[in-house]
Amino acid sequence: MNRKTLVLPAVVGLLAPVLAACGGSDDGGDAIVVGTTDQFIASKDNPAPLDPAIGYEAGVWNLLRQTVQTLTHIPRGGGEPVPEAAKSCAFTDTENESYRCTLRDGLTFADGTPVTPEDVKYSIQRVLDIKDESGPVGLFANIDTIETKGDHEVVFHLRTSDATFPYKLATPPAGIVQKDKYPGKTAREGFQVDGSGPYTMKPEVKDNQIVKVVFTRNPKYKGDLKINNEKVELDLFPDAEAMGKALDDKKIDMMTRNMSPEQAQKMLVEPEEGVKLTEMPGLAISYLAFNTEDPVVKDKAVRQAMARIIDRGAIASKVYGSTAEPLYSLIPSGITSHTNSFFNKYGEPSVAKAAETLEKAGIDTPVKFTLHYTTDHYGPATKAEFEALAKQLNESKLFEVDVQGTPWDKYRPAQKKGDYAVYGMGWFPDFPDPDTYIAPFLDENNFLNSPYQSTEAQKTLIPQSRREADRSAAAPAFEKLQDIVANDVPVLPVWQGKQYVASLDDLTGVEWAVNSSADLQLWELGRGESS
Repeated sequence: MNRKTLVLPAVVGLLAPVLAACGGSDDGGDAIVVGTTDQFIASKDNPAPLDPAIGYEAGVWNLLRQTVQTLTHIPRGGGEPVPEAAKSCAFTDTENESYRCTLRDGLTFADGTPVTPEDVKYSIQRVLDIKDESGPVGLFANIDTIETKGDHEVVFHLRTSDATFPYKLATPPAGIVQKDKYPGKTAREGFQVDGSGPYTMKPEVKDNQIVKVVFTRNPKYKGDLKINNEKVELDLFPDAEAMGKALDDKKIDMMTRNMSPEQAQKMLVEPEEGVKLTEMPGLAISYLAFNTEDPVVKDKAVRQAMARIIDRGAIASKVYGSTAEPLYSLIPSGITSHTNSFFNKYGEPSVAKAAETLEKAGIDTPVKFTLHYTTDHYGPATKAEFEALAKQLNESKLFEVDVQGTPWDKYRPAQKKGDYAVYGMGWFPDFPDPDTYIAPFLDENNFLNSPYQSTEAQKTLIPQSRREADRSAAAPAFEKLQDIVANDVPVLPVWQGKQYVASLDDLTGVEWAVNSSADLQLWELGRGESS
């Protein structure tokens, strides 16, 4: 996720009057109130942040998955996708190139309009037709044709084998939308989201940004999910400190993204009465990325030298404490096929070896560039992380690095245009499979709009990995892909996150409400005894 980013996330920085509105409306009633520091802003560059064909970041997806319904979904506790809007789905050939789904009987949108196979086809085709340059179109680029049969069946014919396709149909861009509310060739502007999912939603907007979202149980919902509440209010806060104070004051029941490392550490050491801290596995990663056509970093020796210098362990421990651990591959630990490819190639940090790499390539030192990061998208510790990265590089005397932070609504467009030679990003997985950590960075229509290309990755290894229905059998291809990334360094992984969620004692379902992919599943929350 910007998903689709690190999909975890969106833009922070609400004005004081906006903060005052949090928790102050009667719209929430006796709703369960959840806090977040994700922000959602409509701008000239992004007038349709919540359109399923446009939004590709974790914060946006966490709104969409409450409201739009997908054919499949990842079951509680993980595993292979199971039917959701569909009553059955399966590949119909041995090559994994034809995927058939049969819709549930009586399926309707929240306004009572029947959901048909044509609606499914329309919804996914519009993602392909709109083809937003920073959107999720790459997830469905392998679709050749979409066929509908009768009142219930839809068949996806793929250009090449893709055993991950059922996972892709479980993502919010595959959400089923109505033709009269979502134009086929253009985005739906604004913040309203409509669908056939577990909730209807009502956004509260001020100054072109969401202040609050009230999710109300959809009485017409028919699907695989069990809804444990009638209403959930998502309150947006400008930072983790304000969100934490709201929990202390019992104005919210739960705080999710993004708790600060300091908050998590304090709760671990000094538990608060009436508050529980839930630790969960985390699959979010943080990495540096490069415009490989920029003269400063075009020679991969420069990027390799950075890989030799950066001390990931120091960054994780000093900046993030117990909430992160060093990462030596795009594929994090906990995902099948993970290898420590960067450590295997570069070993422990070494300025001497970095100097040797630059000298052999004839690179004059110090190499000068600006290290860019976004100020309001990945949590409160981002500034400290990038200052620490710059310090490590500068102390080597091989680099002369400045640091510059930019709000996400300006940062992402500039990054896509190639304005930054070196920049920081985060990634939340689209689905729990190694493909989602490789294809968005190395395949065509990649998420970063990167000029880097690997013919072996695009033409051989990625297609080879997708032919394997048994995902463990794809491990050799993914191991080679990780080695390619370590050698060419189009991106440089830094750390892998852990997840902590703080909530009031009487809230149930917290352990299921945020999964390892950072997907927010509000229907799991309740009060009283857990289901």
